[in-house]
Amino acid sequence: MELRQYFVIVWRRWWLPVALVAIVLLASLFLRPSRSPQYYASMRFSMGIVPEPLRPNTYNYDRYYTYLTSEYLVDDFSEVVKSAAFAQAVSDRLAREPNPIQVPAGAIQGSTQSGKLHRILSVNVIWGDPGQLRLIADAVVKTLQEDNARFFAQLGAEGAQVFLLDPPNVGVVGAGLREKLDLPIRLVLALTAGLALV
Repeated sequence: MELRQYFVIVWRRWWLPVALVAIVLLASLFLRPSRSPQYYASMRFSMGIVPEPLRPNTYNYDRYYTYLTSEYLVDDFSEVVKSAAFAQAVSDRLAREPNPIQVPAGAIQGSTQSGKLHRILSVNVIWGDPGQLRLIADAVVKTLQEDNARFFAQLGAEGAQVFLLDPPNVGVVGAGLREKLDLPIRLVLALTAGLALV
């Protein structure tokens, strides 16, 4: 069959694919569940320990072990931040703040992500309420800076030195790629199905 005949057939029944696309479009727009906004707070830290004092007439490794310890600390704390113990410490701190809020440790653990790049620790928290998110992010910062020794006994009572490089920056989580492509894919499939029916 020639392409011209295909075109004539489609032209005679053009309303079928158009109607199918319109039905899918309206159904997708009206039946799609409403998306509640999500917010994120991102922060970055550097870590280290107080170096031993330089001693005269003694080889001091040029601070080699101090730099090496910093790298190990970032590696370890990128996993500590994901732990239940850290989430519980943040939850306890939130309950003790002047404006206390009750946030379960499990919710904090499930909403917190961490990563590392070039000996810099990054922490991201995703939450549905921007006001609570700021309090949670502040509690994360204080827990890392003030309570880090409780997670590593080998650091001693003084713990590690944690420097906040980028304070918590709160923003709105954008739509994911799957959400963006969902409607166009549905419309293309509806058009394909309509042409097949024709």
